[in-house]
Amino acid sequence: MKMNGYYTEKLSAGHLKRCYEIAPPRVRQYLKAEIRHVLSKISPGDIVLELGCGYGRVIETICAGALVAIGIDTSGENLELGEKLLKGASNYRLFQMNAVSLEFPDHFFDVVICVQNGISVFHVNKIDLIREAVRVTRREGTVLFSSYSDKFWKDRLEWFYLQSEEGLLGEIDQDATGNGVIVCKDGFRATTVGPDKFISLTSGLGIKPKIEEVDNSSIFCEISVT
Repeated sequence: MKMNGYYTEKLSAGHLKRCYEIAPPRVRQYLKAEIRHVLSKISPGDIVLELGCGYGRVIETICAGALVAIGIDTSGENLELGEKLLKGASNYRLFQMNAVSLEFPDHFFDVVICVQNGISVFHVNKIDLIREAVRVTRREGTVLFSSYSDKFWKDRLEWFYLQSEEGLLGEIDQDATGNGVIVCKDGFRATTVGPDKFISLTSGLGIKPKIEEVDNSSIFCEISVT
């Protein structure tokens, strides 16, 4: 099964939601720390786009800090669940869309985010992904990508073992897993993007990002659009 198909066919909607429900305390801390960091970059009048919004878990919080929160995802099942879970909010919109070919005009958003390792999860050309995120961000706006810190490896691996035990992922291939990469015997593969890789990816676009570690669990790549 191709990785894009894996997320669409096996790890979407209720199954994806369950991954977060079983997260151990340290992982929950990481998830909250990422969202707090994102919120610190958002102002009340901002229009914010989340790439790979899933079922709206992050969008729900962004709605409270932004003027409008827009989420895109390739999974229709994710978006259907998101519409049900977000029905109490009015300042959001969800669209089925590919993050490397966004159907939005240039310089439309104040902040664009792709968090919690979405840059690796999408399995698209990462330079194209970054370029497209920058394209739709207004001048003096902000683009935020995040991935896992090396310091978070043990906690991340524990979380993925829990997902595997619940049948949300395949059996972890212990021989192939290591150095920031988690591999399952059914073809699932989870990678990361470290600070040097973020710098390499953005340098070809003439971008000098700010790299910041948050909570000893996340690496954030912040791009100030000019």
